[in-house]
Amino acid sequence: MKKISLILVLTVLTSVTSIAQEINWVSFDEALALQKKTPKKIMMDVHTNWCGPCKMLDKNTFHNIDVVNYVNKNYYAVKFNGEGNETINYKGQTFANPNYNPELANKRNSAHQLASYLQISAYPTIVFFDENGDVIAPIRGYQKPTQLELFLKMFKNDEYKTLDTQEKYALYRAEFKPEFKE
Repeated sequence: MKKISLILVLTVLTSVTSIAQEINWVSFDEALALQKKTPKKIMMDVHTNWCGPCKMLDKNTFHNIDVVNYVNKNYYAVKFNGEGNETINYKGQTFANPNYNPELANKRNSAHQLASYLQISAYPTIVFFDENGDVIAPIRGYQKPTQLELFLKMFKNDEYKTLDTQEKYALYRAEFKPEFKE
């Protein structure tokens, strides 16, 4: 009887742990609305359905427990398909994808107007926004948990505001001590 109870407890704990390892993704419109009530920065994962590195980023980095916990605590997280057909309202403008072709949903499609507005030129790109919804910076390419940690903490703590030269950024990067596990 005790053996069965222990197995049941371990099964429940494993389930809870896997549930806890999810980033709380919201739409961009929801994140902007949430900012008005409780200001936080936004981390937007701009991806596509066909992008291999995007899938790796999701699997390896966005499911890393350290990344999950840090993002859920400090950011509103948004998943945005850079070639999707969602309608977005941002900064008084409406963005859509008028050339979206549903037959190409899992292949290369036309770029969403918001992706173009944000000057997304590669997937994945993680775009960081400040508490007012203004763009801080886009970070292009696949990021390991410790690579993303640098940006998560630098933007969260507004340290980027003092890094106004390439030399200052290089020094910051060299002195940064990652704490996240790979």
